[in-house]
Amino acid sequence: MDRGTERGAPPSRGAGNGAADGPAAAGRVPLAVVVVDRDGLVSHWSRGASRLFGAAKEEAIGRAAADLLPVSGALPEAEDTTSYGGYAAYDGLGPDLESSLDGGLSYPAAGRARLTVPGADRVDVLWWAYPLVGPGRERLLVLAADAGGLRRDLDLDEGTTAVERIAPAFALHTDFPGADELARRLPEILPSMSVGESARIVAQVLELGYPVLEFSQNDRVPVTPDWGVPRRAERKARRERAARAAAQGLPSPQDDPDEGEDLEYVAVRERLEFLNEVSGKIGTSLDLSQTIVEVSRAVVPRFTDVAGTYLREQVVAGEGFPDGVPDTTTMWHRVALEHTDEPGRWDDVVPVGEAMPFPAHTPFFQCMTTGEPVLVPRISEQMGHAIASQFEKRDIRPLITGRSMLVVPLKARHVVLGFMILLRHPERVEFNDMDRVTGAELAARAGLVLDNARMYTFQESVAETLQDSMLPHIPARMAGCDIATRYLPGTLLGRVGGDWFDSVKLPGARTALVVGDVMGHGLNSAAMMGQLRTAVQTMAALDLPPAQLLRNLDDLAQRLGDTYLATCLYAVYDPIACELHIANAGHIPPVIVRAGDGRSELLDLPTGAPIGVGGVPFEAVRVRVEPGDRLLMCTDGLVEVRGEDIGVGLATLTESAAHPAASMDDACDAIIRALNPRGGRKDDVALLMARLNGIEPDDVAEWRISLDPAEVGRARAAVREQLHDWGLAKLADGAELMVSELVTNAVRHSHRRPVELRLVRGDTLLCEVDDDDHELPNLLSAGHTDEQGRGLRVVSTLAREWGASRTKAGKTVWFELTLPRR
Repeated sequence: MDRGTERGAPPSRGAGNGAADGPAAAGRVPLAVVVVDRDGLVSHWSRGASRLFGAAKEEAIGRAAADLLPVSGALPEAEDTTSYGGYAAYDGLGPDLESSLDGGLSYPAAGRARLTVPGADRVDVLWWAYPLVGPGRERLLVLAADAGGLRRDLDLDEGTTAVERIAPAFALHTDFPGADELARRLPEILPSMSVGESARIVAQVLELGYPVLEFSQNDRVPVTPDWGVPRRAERKARRERAARAAAQGLPSPQDDPDEGEDLEYVAVRERLEFLNEVSGKIGTSLDLSQTIVEVSRAVVPRFTDVAGTYLREQVVAGEGFPDGVPDTTTMWHRVALEHTDEPGRWDDVVPVGEAMPFPAHTPFFQCMTTGEPVLVPRISEQMGHAIASQFEKRDIRPLITGRSMLVVPLKARHVVLGFMILLRHPERVEFNDMDRVTGAELAARAGLVLDNARMYTFQESVAETLQDSMLPHIPARMAGCDIATRYLPGTLLGRVGGDWFDSVKLPGARTALVVGDVMGHGLNSAAMMGQLRTAVQTMAALDLPPAQLLRNLDDLAQRLGDTYLATCLYAVYDPIACELHIANAGHIPPVIVRAGDGRSELLDLPTGAPIGVGGVPFEAVRVRVEPGDRLLMCTDGLVEVRGEDIGVGLATLTESAAHPAASMDDACDAIIRALNPRGGRKDDVALLMARLNGIEPDDVAEWRISLDPAEVGRARAAVREQLHDWGLAKLADGAELMVSELVTNAVRHSHRRPVELRLVRGDTLLCEVDDDDHELPNLLSAGHTDEQGRGLRVVSTLAREWGASRTKAGKTVWFELTLPRR
């Protein structure tokens, strides 16, 4: 227990030698606070304990608690240090868990006793015992109070038991009327407890059959600290008492030395300690949502009973916002609400996530426009009605009327990000000027933490947007293959990197598969990656051979500068020929998993030098594959661990790739799980897996057409007949018309070589027309009298997708049609 708990209650006037003048403040109870260690010895003895039990602190510390306290059933019996009275049988922790007192009491208990105190009459004492759980030696917290004093202070009748008014929710362990009702009213009995804590305790009550409470060492229980003690009034009261004693010829009263402590200094010190504790609790993460929750929970219930946090709409959205003062059109999002009321009381009336403006007549508008705290000692019915008018049909007046309110701005860099509404229960002391200062300092620290989290969230969003824009959205199915990809940003080196993957549709139903890695991290590497990826896409569309493409990419990197190097693996898959054509530029080799026997292996490729070295040759190899084989390409971030040979990672990759999986996505996830525990990822990871399904010969039809306009009709007839044979008669009319246009253009512009027409049946119907003219066709807008220019317009209108690309021999113009549902 810290000193705030003891100072939170005025001196008792019931028993002991330290009686004070005047009644106790309403809602605050003079308490004796005692802490007992695991050996049953007193380790803490408060001033209240000295007054109540008549023993000085020096006498009590280190003595057996059983000799000083009447706490029956909670302390070890003299003859048995392992059994705690009748309560030992009710140890709810079970046989496998350690009890709070090394085998003894594991839940709060309470009782009542009468004792004789030296220098006073017999005293009726109420006591509560809390087990303490933690690494220290302290194992029991005992709170005690003078029942007679409580009866006088609370204006109770002689026949009324004081415990009925103040018992802190362990009613099932005490014998007095209304025990069951008190057990159900836990949030009301302990108003300083948060909703989450009370819900957890109620769940334990329902499960175990009796209450179980746990209190942190840093909590002030069960009273509220009194921070606003006026030093001058105390000093004046002491002078008046001394003057009365002198007038009566009596010796001057000797005040307790501790009572003469400068309470103003103590109050300021406690506030600084409070702010220091709050600063340690907030900002543990740069996650904006978590920071908001930390700020709200840091002040409840220590400083306030209700804390609502509002942020500007742009802050929540992770955007920037214009400078200047907010106005009545500014939207404010309620992002957090923490309170000590019963669960659910606020949820329906003021739900988290609601956005609303505030009119100029409210204290909230005054706070956010001036940037200064606004203090309302008590919310009157008139003000409560004015505030409630903003909530349409929801009446919040019962929640706010009569409460003390402090509105503090959340500012950073002279900009108001939001504000916090702090409310105290009507029975709690009002906010004062010192609270205003404390709240302003609290808000300033919280505002800075929130702004840091906001800026980090904004920058992270920018980085993710940049990375997403640079990485392609690859379709899951290409001609003759299925593709699955994964990109994982480095966890320690930023969310932007130079790893990438890609796939490009090529003529002849082929697909180019690419994985690359720019050395380094950050925006510069990402920018370099974007340039190289664009270059690869452009050169792949030219249908360059893999080795020539890497040669051209190396030349481009040399022109861009010699600062960066990159590795790249480029493969072309031909599903008709069942062949891979691969070239490597300093990249880790791919893994191929054979469908026949499930065997996986690293492909033996010429390694080559990284892109950007310059002046080095690249070699390409052809690899035969079978339908169902899987090709796995990744960057070194998946397999490389600092201080470990990369061969270990490659071996693990090869082994994990061979394991069967329900889907391609499951296979990718299994590989990442298998390699990620190896020291944790510190680098970006790009992973591309392709299942090479192939295209059956029966699904391909090819014709060679001579350069004779009359051959166009033969091409139309051949296409119609083939589509009927495939059961695609519904596509015949449209396909015949588009083939006629493309073959006509090819026959007209081709030079020597015959035109080649190909139909491929896969997930779509692909039609390709090849000729030896290198000039790509253009989509024109033909006029009413023009005789040409309408062919590609027809194709563009009827086809699902179409395009043209250059080849070594000339060009290919193609279109796709969606297959009808069967």
